[in-house]
Amino acid sequence: MEEVDVEPTTTPIPGFDSNQKHLGFVWGPGDILVYETIYKASGGCPFVHEVRKDEDIYSPILRKLFNESHHIFVGLQRIREDLPSKNKKPQFVSISKNYRSVIRACMEELQQVADILCPLLNPPLCLQVISYVLQGRMDEARQVLVKQAALQPAARVMFKLLDNLLMKMPIFNPGETQTLTEFDVKWRHWREEVDHCLQDQSFASNRHLEDICKILVGDEDVLLEYKELLSTWYHFLVTRLLFSHPTVKPTELHYYAQSSMHMFLDTRSVPEPLDSILLAAFEFDIHQVIKDCSIALNNWWFVGHLTDLLDHCKLLQSHNLHFGSNLREFLLLEYASGLFTHHSLWQLAVDYFDHCPEFGRVYLELQIERVPLDTERKALKVIRICEQRQMTEQVRSICKIMAKKALRNNRLGSALSWSIRAKDAAFATLISERFLQDYCAKGTFSDLDLIDNLGPAMLLSDRLTFLGKYREFHRLYGEKRFSDAAKLLLSLMTAKIAPHSFWMTLLTDALPLLEQKEVIFSADQTHELMFCLEELTSGKSVPTPDRPMQVLGYTPPYPLSNVCFPFNLLIHCFIICSNLYSCLARG
Repeated sequence: MEEVDVEPTTTPIPGFDSNQKHLGFVWGPGDILVYETIYKASGGCPFVHEVRKDEDIYSPILRKLFNESHHIFVGLQRIREDLPSKNKKPQFVSISKNYRSVIRACMEELQQVADILCPLLNPPLCLQVISYVLQGRMDEARQVLVKQAALQPAARVMFKLLDNLLMKMPIFNPGETQTLTEFDVKWRHWREEVDHCLQDQSFASNRHLEDICKILVGDEDVLLEYKELLSTWYHFLVTRLLFSHPTVKPTELHYYAQSSMHMFLDTRSVPEPLDSILLAAFEFDIHQVIKDCSIALNNWWFVGHLTDLLDHCKLLQSHNLHFGSNLREFLLLEYASGLFTHHSLWQLAVDYFDHCPEFGRVYLELQIERVPLDTERKALKVIRICEQRQMTEQVRSICKIMAKKALRNNRLGSALSWSIRAKDAAFATLISERFLQDYCAKGTFSDLDLIDNLGPAMLLSDRLTFLGKYREFHRLYGEKRFSDAAKLLLSLMTAKIAPHSFWMTLLTDALPLLEQKEVIFSADQTHELMFCLEELTSGKSVPTPDRPMQVLGYTPPYPLSNVCFPFNLLIHCFIICSNLYSCLARG
């Protein structure tokens, strides 16, 4: 087993005392449920605590980040592989800028929340100017200088001079026609002008203005005096390069990063994980950046999207991991799996799985079955996702779950609809039985629209077929199409579609037809009714085409006086015989 790179972090569990409580745990798809194993029954509820693996997905601000970055990710996947590299490069740059844009928006919103929770006192105007200058925000610095000059009329000349220096500071814009060499020449001329002001002691009477002038020429001692305004060594690095080496080459960045960190941090300071990540980034050690981020960050959002972008740019030397997937796919699978634990973000995860060609479908099949089916609308949404990807087994599983849930709530129509969609013959039979039981108890059918429009779906099971046909009998009878109704009623018994326990109900339904002034049942049909009645009492088989009944030669196989019929059977027998005699008399 491989050794871990760092010791795993300890997760504190509130309210837990290891000296008094014993804990057990159960793994979930995205969390761990910790529970007390020994407790007194009279002492109230046992201790239960949920440890979530990824708390970030429950932050409203970060959910915006996940949603917006999902759209960028999908757009990146649509870039055609067969395009020439020179055509794809601008698209990759645009994708990178879009990612940075949503990250910046998220950071600004988080900062606003932090400012509300912990409001900061406004620093003096002089420190505000220095803070803006250290960040390279010259326009804001000049605006504050104007306010400061209004408060110090005697020093207005110095303020005007410094404002002029800030205004003249060259800023390189890659989008313009200016070359890097031209910018470097302008910057050096400007720096000589600032240095000349220091040599002339133009700001000697105002320490803060003089410090600003020293910052503009990159005086590292003065920069370090304002460490608190810079807050971190990498902010110090940016300020240092801005005013000392604005045209630094990328290959030299890691030297400046190392020296800036050593200059800024105290010798007793222990580097943070982010320090190692940034140093690896300045050295262009991509795999080390991904590795350190995977250890330090508490979710896979950053490493997943970074690796995906680098992989598309052909900048990541992809290698297969020991379990078969490449690095890009592994990180995207982990990120998407985390999203699936959220009640709404799981829908984003589907697209990430779709773009993992090796294991994405397998992960999706496993995760989709864990989505809580709280409502039918959500279930239909999950089913639509599965049907679009030909995930037949998952569709059937979800439909079965919804059918059982509907049946528990006594929603027979919904349960039958779900079981038909799942093509579950056994469950459709069970629900059809419940419909028939309800009919026997209430005398009416519920969910008539569903039963009337079963169509070919009624062939899923014999009991469902009977339910549909029996409802059709009622419809024919209501339309006074008695001959068709009689023929259908008789076929339900002779074709052995009707459950044996329901035959008495069918024979009872035949009584109004037998009592009609017009003869509805023919002699043959009346004989078949007699045989059905006989089977109901003696257990013999219903006549079939290969065992025809003799109309004229029919004699009961037993003397009626020797059989103890229930009263309703006697009524059936009497009416059927009367109908038979009527048929024979007409014949």
